[in-house]
Amino acid sequence: MTLKTFLLACFCLLIFSGFAQTKTDSIATKPTQVVTTKDSVIDGKLFKSLKGINPVTDSLDVKNLKDLHEVAKLDEKWLEELYSNSLYDTIYKSVTELTYEPVDYPELSTDTLKARLERLNARTPFNVEYNTSLESVIKSYLKHRRTSLERLMGLSHFYFPMFEQEFDHHDIPLEMKYLAIVESALKPRARSRVGATGLWQFMYGTGKEHDLDVSSYVDDRSDPIKATTAAAEYLGRMYRIFNDWDLALAAYNSGPGNVNKAIRRSGGSKNYWNIRTNLPRETAGYVPAFLATMYIFEYAEEHGFKAERPDFQLVQTDTVHVKQMIALKHVSEATGIKIEELQFLNPSYKLDIIPKVEGKVYSLRLPREAIGTFVTNEDQIYAFANAEFNKREKPLPEVVNSDTKIRYRVQNGDYLGKIARKYGVRVSQLKQWNGLRSNSLKIGQRLTIFPRNHGVTSTPKPTKKVVNTAGKQTYKVKSGDSLWTIAQKFPGVSVQNIKDWNDISSNKLKIGMTLVVSK
Repeated sequence: MTLKTFLLACFCLLIFSGFAQTKTDSIATKPTQVVTTKDSVIDGKLFKSLKGINPVTDSLDVKNLKDLHEVAKLDEKWLEELYSNSLYDTIYKSVTELTYEPVDYPELSTDTLKARLERLNARTPFNVEYNTSLESVIKSYLKHRRTSLERLMGLSHFYFPMFEQEFDHHDIPLEMKYLAIVESALKPRARSRVGATGLWQFMYGTGKEHDLDVSSYVDDRSDPIKATTAAAEYLGRMYRIFNDWDLALAAYNSGPGNVNKAIRRSGGSKNYWNIRTNLPRETAGYVPAFLATMYIFEYAEEHGFKAERPDFQLVQTDTVHVKQMIALKHVSEATGIKIEELQFLNPSYKLDIIPKVEGKVYSLRLPREAIGTFVTNEDQIYAFANAEFNKREKPLPEVVNSDTKIRYRVQNGDYLGKIARKYGVRVSQLKQWNGLRSNSLKIGQRLTIFPRNHGVTSTPKPTKKVVNTAGKQTYKVKSGDSLWTIAQKFPGVSVQNIKDWNDISSNKLKIGMTLVVSK
């Protein structure tokens, strides 16, 4: 007998023994025993090991009940063995697999599809005409995307009412709502490899053209309503250019320039299906994907689709204007709404923080039941948020003592970084204290410094050197003198002699200066 078989037998025996004990307890006239449990979570499953029954006395006393230590250890080993190999799959997973019965939906016939597309074409301004390419895309979606489409149908209950309202306001066909599924799969924070962002996949520049705010805190391209307004404006512009919604869709994807090129290369044809081969590859599949999505949503019931239950219907939510800076986690703590739900309802706040910016209005979307709580306790909630923000670590205060202020004279070889290191300050501080706009310095320039290195006060002024002239021949420097001309006036005296006798290092002289010219 293998270890796995032995353990499986033990497990079955334990279950049978528990069943027998339960039967005995149910017949007894004594009060029902309360069995305490010790929970074990293994591989995401919750198991409870019985604890409290004393097998020796068979007592139903619920006080101080303990399990046999040795048996508890065996249980631990059994569970460890169960979840460490395929035995778990044999006992547990196979049961669920046996109860699964896949639904077999009838194959969509070409004749049925043609009839449905004809009815769809009659009630939309798009050219929904049958062709083999569109049939292929529709059947592929029906076969391979059933699960994802049911998820999207659930999400559509939240997003589509927003889209329809904006499109109706801008005279855009309401069926255009299906384009967001093609663009982003209804993910408001979706981002393409080239940076297009949001439900309608706007590039940064295009978003700015349509007044979509993009900052460190906010990205309106992810705001369902604001981004949809921008999409409606852009699609309206494309329709006014081409006077055809299929071509407007193609232009939305690849730009009007590429559509015009395809029209030229097609000899002036303006039907999407006639210019399709001359469009960029992605755009050639773009309109079929849109039409296939529209067909499936419009005939979802006929194909047996069951939309997932959405977390929110749009009518179950409302918005409130935010008056002060607040984080979604603060709202969550104050209202009891899960942070994940707040993130779903407010996807445009990149850092989960709603900022306070002069001249801008930001909204917070909440479940309707939380609106009253938020508005009624607004002041307290903002005070709480402010207190939480104030708990964040702040820069250490910079103590500037005017008593330590020094005036520094820039010398040859100095630069701001060198001076800053010398006095333990930052370059930015030096520039601020002295009103400097660049890093350039001039020799002799005076700088005000508040040094951190208190041991360093200022550059020590050179001590005036006193030369003993008693009993020595001297010379008083006149205008036009130099060390060389003076040395020439005294035989046997060199320039270096004069430097040494007068303890000077440079060749510079001052008029009226007294020099020793003999030893």
